[in-house]
Amino acid sequence: MSANVIPLRPRAEEPSLQPMLALTADGMNAVNSVILDRMQSRIPLIPALAGHLIAGGGKRMRPMLTLAGAALCGYQGSRHYKLAAAVEFIHTATLLHDDVVDGSELRRGKATANMVFGNPATVLVGDFLFTRSFELMVEDGSLKVLKILSNASSVISEGEVDQLTAQRQIETSEERYLSIIGAKTAALFAAATRIAAVVAEKSEAEERALEDYGRNLGIAFQLVDDAMDYDSDSGEMGKGKGDDFREGKMTLPVILAYARGTEEEREFWRAAIGGHRTSDADLAHAVELIGRHDTVNATRERARHFAQRAIDAIAGFPAGAARSAMAEAAEFAVYRRF
Repeated sequence: MSANVIPLRPRAEEPSLQPMLALTADGMNAVNSVILDRMQSRIPLIPALAGHLIAGGGKRMRPMLTLAGAALCGYQGSRHYKLAAAVEFIHTATLLHDDVVDGSELRRGKATANMVFGNPATVLVGDFLFTRSFELMVEDGSLKVLKILSNASSVISEGEVDQLTAQRQIETSEERYLSIIGAKTAALFAAATRIAAVVAEKSEAEERALEDYGRNLGIAFQLVDDAMDYDSDSGEMGKGKGDDFREGKMTLPVILAYARGTEEEREFWRAAIGGHRTSDADLAHAVELIGRHDTVNATRERARHFAQRAIDAIAGFPAGAARSAMAEAAEFAVYRRF
């Protein structure tokens, strides 16, 4: 997986997610209806806990990608609504589990489900949402869709475990970091987009093109998420600033700062990532070092490379509102501040 740098280019105006939102607005209403219906249970705690996260906002990028991909392929049916809901359930389940693993206290600016309902209930409701996603896939009836989404679910889990084993490992390479985010984040982006071509009965080449778009967009998206942990306040991010730092996660801003730093700076990073320097003052020093070596901007430049790859992947599809919205969404992934 290449990590070539494409410098951020100046723009007359910031790219926006609005074209994507407009393109998928009607479809997302249908998807949200499926989500609301399928998160219900005779056990009241399940919809209460699931609703705590699902109603908490978020960009809903993954189901939007399924809808946008369907529009790009000219699909006129309705199968993609349930499948987009299945994608969102997979994503929501992983978020619930991640917050337990990380001991997170904030998600999208509000208390995490594990802080409100406790870890056991949060894990079990995450499991419930996974099962709901597979029920929706089975109802669709396509073994190919089932294979794509079930494989993505396995890859996500592998990526999360790989990230856990890399935690507090200061020697984590950029290559391994890209492999981790390619699994834990980009795999679902790729699957969400590819299944649109499957339901539209497009060629294998078109399936792969949409898959490539989603995967590269997902990598760009996660790179910028990791940059923002050292570049935004918690109000913008919707989580506590410095969470990655305190959890000892080797994200690209830190990997680059460590590589570019003096021996004294490296000694600080070894102690910090090892869990021995995690105070507010230590976080401030980490941010200062990252600023000194301009690694937030360097991370966004790498994200720009993957965003361009995403845009290039769909160049063979007909020009129009769908392709334009998807291209601007890739640009937005790089320049966003939230």
